[in-house]
Amino acid sequence: MTEAPATDAAAAHPPRCDDARVARIVAWFEAITPAALGQLDAIYHPQARFKDPFNEVQGLAPIRRVFEHMFVALDEPRFVVRDIVVQRDQCFLSWEFIFRFKRFSREVQTVRGGSHLALDAAGLITLHRDYWDAAEELYEKLPAVGPLMRWLKKRANS
Repeated sequence: MTEAPATDAAAAHPPRCDDARVARIVAWFEAITPAALGQLDAIYHPQARFKDPFNEVQGLAPIRRVFEHMFVALDEPRFVVRDIVVQRDQCFLSWEFIFRFKRFSREVQTVRGGSHLALDAAGLITLHRDYWDAAEELYEKLPAVGPLMRWLKKRANS
């Protein structure tokens, strides 16, 4: 099951953010490359915590390894931020993560999710918590487990 990137009006008009700290972070994520990982200390606090459905780490080196693994396991990974909500030193980003599997289907895949970010006084991320449904957004797309996951979902909903 392949999903193409969104082509709606939001794709043509990225969200605008008046908070310079958040705008800088969004720009970094949307342009992330392996070389950009050298700038991680300009985005994350040295003791930042990162959690997603597969990882829970603290510190720059472990966070760097999460992103390095992304570039090893996937082709052409990129984030497109769709919505930004900022309240004081916290923000929530909704995003699409677009990529190709290296080992499975070479078709473009899209995972939709959100990130809660907490920032320090310098605008560095101290907490990065990603929220996305691994079953729907990833497992259902894998050839070996996808059919089983879709069958389980159908059974659960009937």
